[in-house]
Amino acid sequence: MRILFDNGTPNPIARSLVGHEVAFARRIGWHELKNGELLRQAEAAGYELLLTSDKNIRYQQNLSGRVIAIVVLGNQQWLDVKFHLDRIVAAVNGATPGSFAEVDIPHKS
Repeated sequence: MRILFDNGTPNPIARSLVGHEVAFARRIGWHELKNGELLRQAEAAGYELLLTSDKNIRYQQNLSGRVIAIVVLGNQQWLDVKFHLDRIVAAVNGATPGSFAEVDIPHKS
């Protein structure tokens, strides 16, 4: 699966997504695109999944009719995220075209 990491998505997650092709919005020059444009560009470029930490994307964008799947991380802090890689990988592997999933990642106290 072709996966696009949005700004704020911890890069080390990519190491756990074995068998997937991962690209980073910042590295391909899409880091300043607003969510609607980012989704359009990603779909047009053939990305199948957007991994993001923007919890508001489902409220700010009309996701009906989208081809790209979206997985939202409930927290973008690597110190917290690294303990939930199995759940992130499961959400990515379970994604289908146009699906939406949120992985709850509590902040460590």
